[in-house]
Amino acid sequence: MTIEVIPQDVMASRFAISPLIETMHAQWTLAGRHEAGANGPWVARWRETYFGLEREHPVLRAAAAISGNKGDANVNFVAPPPTAVDVPFEAELATMRATPLAQAHAEIDRALAGRPPVARWVRELLLGPRVVERFAQAYQALWTEILSRDWPRFRAVLQRDVAQRAGRLAAYGWQAALENLSPRVRWRHGGTIEIELMTVDRTHRLDGKGLLFLPSVFITTIAAYLDDAWPYAMIYPARGIAVAPPVPDADLAALIGRSRARILAELAEPATTTQLAALLGQGLGTTGGHLAALRRTGLIAGTRMGRSVLYARTPLGDALANG
Repeated sequence: MTIEVIPQDVMASRFAISPLIETMHAQWTLAGRHEAGANGPWVARWRETYFGLEREHPVLRAAAAISGNKGDANVNFVAPPPTAVDVPFEAELATMRATPLAQAHAEIDRALAGRPPVARWVRELLLGPRVVERFAQAYQALWTEILSRDWPRFRAVLQRDVAQRAGRLAAYGWQAALENLSPRVRWRHGGTIEIELMTVDRTHRLDGKGLLFLPSVFITTIAAYLDDAWPYAMIYPARGIAVAPPVPDADLAALIGRSRARILAELAEPATTTQLAALLGQGLGTTGGHLAALRRTGLIAGTRMGRSVLYARTPLGDALANG
C-alpha cells in the first residue's frame, strides 16, 4: 500500500494512545491468536482469567471472525481510532457504544464476506440486535478484570514512544518520525509512505486529513485504518516493550542507591514522574523524592511540558551513567 502525503498532512498528523484499541489487541494475544512475544509472562499470568471472561461473554470468541485477521476481513467499530491524544477508556467505550446498529452490521457483513463460512451461532450473535452492546460489555469486563491492572506500566511505555516520535516528526519531518517504526514502513522522498500490508495493494490519499499514529504494546506488525468513516490511523509496535529494564552499574548503585541509579539508567530517554513510577513500580512520592535528589546534584534536569515535567539526564548524568 502507498499513502500519498501533502504538506497539510504533516500539520494534521499526530500521535495518540488508545486504551480501547489496546484492550482489543490484548484480547487477540490472550486468546492465542497473536504471538505474545515479550508479553509472554503477562499472558501466562492472565490467560485463565481471560478464558473465564470468554465463557461469560461468548462474543469474545465470535470476535475472531471479524477482528484481528489478515487483509480486509475486519471491522472498525469495536475499537475506533481515538479523537484526542490520551482519551480515557470510558470515553472511548462510549464512542463504541454509540455506533449505529446499521453501521455495525454493514462492517460485519463486509468482514464475513472475506472469510470462510462461520458457525451459525457466531453469525447469529454478530448480526443480532445487541451486538454493539455485547462487545461493549465484553471489553468493559476485559479492561476492568485484566488490562487496567497493568495499564500504568503499559501507558508509560506508550507515552515515552509518543513523546520521542512526535518530537522527531515536528523537528525533522516524516522520514525521522518513521525511522525504525517497522521494517514494513518506508518514507519515499516526494511525499509517499509505503506500507507492506498482507493482501492489500492500493494507493490512498490523505488529502490534508493527516494520519493518526498509534503505538501498541501488543502487536508486532503494522495495521492501518483507512476507512472514510473513521480518522485515518496507523498502528505500530511501541519502542521499549521488548527491551529489558536497564540494569544500573553496581558501583553507581552503591554510590547513589539502587533506585536512583535505576532512574538515571531509565532517563537515557526523557520521562515524567508518573511514567518512571509506573516503570519502576514505585509510588509517586517515592519517585518524586529520588528525582528531586538527582536534580539537586545536577545529574538530571526538568522541562515543563504542559502540566507535566519531563526529566532528562544532564551531561554530568550521562557521564556518570555511562561510567
